[in-house]
Amino acid sequence: MKKHKAWIYTGITVAGLLALLIITFALKKIPSSSLPSIRDYNDIVEEGIIRATTEYNSISFFLEGDTVTGFNYELLQAFAREHNLKVEIHPEMAFNTCLEGLNNGTFDLIANGILATSELKDSLLLTNPIALSRQILIQRKPTSDNDSLYIKSLLDLGQKTIYIPKDSPYMLRLRNLEAEIGDTIYIQEMDKYGSEQLISLVAHGDINYAVCEESIAIAAADSLPQIDISIAIGFTQFYSWAVNKQSPILLDSLNVWIDDFKKRKEYKRIYRKYYQ
Repeated sequence: MKKHKAWIYTGITVAGLLALLIITFALKKIPSSSLPSIRDYNDIVEEGIIRATTEYNSISFFLEGDTVTGFNYELLQAFAREHNLKVEIHPEMAFNTCLEGLNNGTFDLIANGILATSELKDSLLLTNPIALSRQILIQRKPTSDNDSLYIKSLLDLGQKTIYIPKDSPYMLRLRNLEAEIGDTIYIQEMDKYGSEQLISLVAHGDINYAVCEESIAIAAADSLPQIDISIAIGFTQFYSWAVNKQSPILLDSLNVWIDDFKKRKEYKRIYRKYYQ
């Protein structure tokens, strides 16, 4: 797992970028007037294609040489294979773009690790959990015992600026954390950067703090030993996929498959590959 990650933090390679553009080109060219309507499982089976969106990072979906791989990618392929479907994957860095695509029928499924918050439950149908994870503070390791930038406790986050991807679900946890510590946390959303790019900015001193999922942080630490990932800003929680509220049969189909697949050796192999 270590060899393929180093390039991610210095930017996507030309080959990787071209492949990513090829994957998304058809979607970007669809006029708004011809976007597909919201579909349920029967509509998906009729066409034989399920359209999913996921984040481009070294856990969910990424390029390793000429091969596309990733935790969510492998699970999507397994689901599609067992239901005689083809899967179209559209990588999106902004979570709000994923939500918009789900709401207008561009996507049938958001295959990100989505925390099951009450806020999201009002607008989405969340699947049974697919993985366990938690959110981690990214900072640089201290340069001395008196390093004023180093955060030793969550209480030290008061009056600090933390960077997160734009429209990230991390926002809700940070707002709750403000109330817990009784102090203001300044949150800066970045619309052109995903979690791994923000980790790289922290590592090279461009920003001081960021937040991401623990699995992504652990992967980044292999190639960026100067970062500290020891401070969790939340408890370990279940993460799910999401479908539109108008797709209840798709939700049931996914849940039945997830519950069965998680009992198999194949799921355990995939989970260990990316999360352990």
